[in-house]
Amino acid sequence: MEFLAHSADDGRTQLLRDHLDETAKMASDFAIEPMKALTYSIGKAHDLGKYTLSFQKRVRGADIRTEHSAHGAIEYAKLLGGNSIALPLIEYCIVGHHSGLPDGGTDVDLPDMPTLYGRMKRDFEDYSAYKDEISLPRPNEDDFLSFWRKNNDDYDKKSLAGEYMERYAFLTRYAFSCLTDADFIGTERFSDATAKRGADGDFEAAYRRLTEKLNGFVCDTKVRRARRQLQNDAADGCREDAEVYILNMPTGSGKTLCSLKLALEKALSEGKKRIIYVIPYTSIVEQTAEVFQDVLGDTVEVLQHHSNFIYEDDDNSEGVRDSDRLRRTCENWDAKLIVTTNVQFFESLYHYRSSRLRKLHNLSDSVIIFDEIHTLPTKYLLPCLKGISYVTGFLNSKAIFLSATMPDYLPFFKRYMPISKVHEIIKDRSLFSCFENCRYENLGKTDFNDIALRAEREAPSLIIVNKRRSAREVYRQLNGEKYHLSTYMCPVHRLEIIAKIKERLGDSDERNGLTVVSTSLIEAGVDLDFRNVYRELCGLDSILQSGGRCNREGRRTDGVTYIFSTEENVRGDVALRGNITSQLLKKYDKINSAECVAEYYRLLFDFRENEIHENVFLDMCGNRGIRSIPFRKYAESFEYISSDTIGIIIPYDETARRLIEKLKYGDLSVIRRLGKYSVSAYRYELDDILKEGAVREYNGAFVLENMSYYNPELGLTIGEHNDSDYIY
Repeated sequence: MEFLAHSADDGRTQLLRDHLDETAKMASDFAIEPMKALTYSIGKAHDLGKYTLSFQKRVRGADIRTEHSAHGAIEYAKLLGGNSIALPLIEYCIVGHHSGLPDGGTDVDLPDMPTLYGRMKRDFEDYSAYKDEISLPRPNEDDFLSFWRKNNDDYDKKSLAGEYMERYAFLTRYAFSCLTDADFIGTERFSDATAKRGADGDFEAAYRRLTEKLNGFVCDTKVRRARRQLQNDAADGCREDAEVYILNMPTGSGKTLCSLKLALEKALSEGKKRIIYVIPYTSIVEQTAEVFQDVLGDTVEVLQHHSNFIYEDDDNSEGVRDSDRLRRTCENWDAKLIVTTNVQFFESLYHYRSSRLRKLHNLSDSVIIFDEIHTLPTKYLLPCLKGISYVTGFLNSKAIFLSATMPDYLPFFKRYMPISKVHEIIKDRSLFSCFENCRYENLGKTDFNDIALRAEREAPSLIIVNKRRSAREVYRQLNGEKYHLSTYMCPVHRLEIIAKIKERLGDSDERNGLTVVSTSLIEAGVDLDFRNVYRELCGLDSILQSGGRCNREGRRTDGVTYIFSTEENVRGDVALRGNITSQLLKKYDKINSAECVAEYYRLLFDFRENEIHENVFLDMCGNRGIRSIPFRKYAESFEYISSDTIGIIIPYDETARRLIEKLKYGDLSVIRRLGKYSVSAYRYELDDILKEGAVREYNGAFVLENMSYYNPELGLTIGEHNDSDYIY
């Protein structure tokens, strides 16, 4: 019998030994040097279960269910013996290469349990025929052991055992990434030899083009001259050798393009394979990617990967093939320049499924920029920092932390990330004062009506509030030319409004009558310049970000960011951060001083100390050892963004309506493309409009059917729709 791995409808077949050999070689090629032998062995053994007669009948068309994932792990357990340190890593990867990394479990688990212990106890049909075709290599474990234990002198003995456990889990996920991506690509090549993937580019040409762009900016004001000097200082500071670079630059100083230039310089000087730009907010990923593509032109193809973006097919066949290529590239990030979100990045470090972990191995040899790094949630601060530490410390990558309000992460670095050298790029902050183009004034307690009247008198003005309902309330109290922005509006709608606002502001110092009210979404990545800004009391970081929209270019003689509070009930994290800011407003005359920012984060981290330390991976591991790592349990608990909201798809335009029709008839491939037309609502809000019949569910997705609930100025108006009888 010829043992087959795959068969195609056109009669083509792939020999099993060829598939195992191809996967092993590819997985080894993907891996960093100390992991090559292990990943080769894993690839060689991952499909030994396909040597059963049952599977061979199935691959030839029989309707038979058969498990084939654990057999290779069983064979390596026989080969290496129970004392092998590398064996659990091999077992996790092989057993989970289809269903995802399993929880380790305990030695009392029964065979019907999905844990590693349970699945390794199962009885399987004879698969010994593999011995006639395959010789399993014995990996040299010394390379792995020394790599796993490197820099152990940086840790005290008390924390070293736990550190080893977390490292082992990370390296297991990494090896799993090499295996599953190799397995998937190999299978794809057999199934569709014409399939294309990857996004290329020329970093040297991109660097020349970006440098030309930055040098072309006219330095005719104090702000612009300071911006040029800071960017030069950043380039000098980034030449210091380190794993993690801290780039603290004021709002309006050109951090985004400056950080991209630093990344290109680092990639060229150190031979890095790719640049990954990580952004906390989905709402600004697209515009950042568009800025990069506009500046870099055709020198580098910018790959976007986030929930609100899908590569759409053009009308011609070539366009369809190109869209397919980019969609495939999002699966494993085989690209030169990637713009993505925190959610995508950190889930690539801590998930258990192959679909999320496939890209992990492509984080190696990269320059990774973390924009607005201060937004890391305190609940997952340690896992995020630890993950970055492992990517830089083990995978030969560099990280750039970018923020205008940089927290003091050094205590966390020293305690939890000693394997990563940290370097602050800009130490001389004397030029920071050039970007203080507005002063901050505390109005104290007031109401939204008073704020609306003030803003109208001093237009062009921006009002930023904490709640979407508050934005709606203020908007209705405004007169004259006004615009509203909130996440009650679908992304396509928001981008249209932002474009209108930019057009109206233009290059003129004054546009009488223009007032914008927004939630916090406008605070990052939206380069607008207002005469005055009104910010509802919240965290100091958000207030200073708001101030970055006030007199941004320093053209006006004075700009004021007013801080106000109302009687509305604010709870949770917003309330905590607002209370801390209230204390600092009483203590500091200049709340944008480095001392005030440092105290804000110190107080915040003190208040959140228990939360910061209760969501670490090690706590779930217990003391049961490396064969009991809870990969799945931890991944399911690592909820970077709360899932208490649900998307409601809005039939906003003809494109959305066409996609919704496809969804209704079962085409689930349109779900991601409909992300541009989705509004996040809380579960109780969705329940309310479901009862009112305004929303219907189609194939697991919720679609707004009564468009009287979607106002063309305000977006989704839950609970207060108008009397329009238009029903989509």
